[in-house]
Amino acid sequence: MITLTRRPKTEQPTSEQRFVLHDMSWAFYEALLNEIGDRHIFVTFDRGELEIMAPSQGHDLGKKFTARLLESMTFELGIDVICLGSTTWKRKDLARGLEPDECYYIKNEALVINKLIDLTRDPPPDLALEVEITHSLLDRVAIYAALGVPELWRYDGKHLRFYHLQPSGTYRLSPKSLNFPFLASREMERFIKMRESMKENHVLRLFLAWIRDNAHK
Repeated sequence: MITLTRRPKTEQPTSEQRFVLHDMSWAFYEALLNEIGDRHIFVTFDRGELEIMAPSQGHDLGKKFTARLLESMTFELGIDVICLGSTTWKRKDLARGLEPDECYYIKNEALVINKLIDLTRDPPPDLALEVEITHSLLDRVAIYAALGVPELWRYDGKHLRFYHLQPSGTYRLSPKSLNFPFLASREMERFIKMRESMKENHVLRLFLAWIRDNAHK
């Protein structure tokens, strides 16, 4: 029997809208993904639990500006990267799947360039960004871990935190990035917060100047 869980109505109207369907099949999940297509809706599947989320303006502001900083940094440093946005990553053998807010191949870029990536044979993205203006009703962090994503950035609208995947299969909070060892989460967070009082391009110029001064120390 299909049951439905909704987020309590105490959330602000500008928050993401989320609800969960229980006891769903993998076939239903894949059919739903096909029906949704490129619509701006996120679907998370975790062993029969299926969450549907519609992002808010605050959610997308956070993810897009963080992505601008990260992608500009790779360009400034001459680092080859594949940006795959909110690509759906799923593995039927694990009965798990999700769309990150943003994701990147960095260290493994050369292994997947120009390929139709299959996580049963190819590496997962090296880094994923998860924006959590409201918390998921499912454990998305555990899904990232199951898929083997080495680095996860989590931003809740106020704080940015970096997590590294451990051999135990769980994430550990880290002060610095795994893919960009010179970059501390507090510095990235500082530039993200500047957007509240400055224009985006001005913050970007300040950030790139900081990168040039600090990346090779």
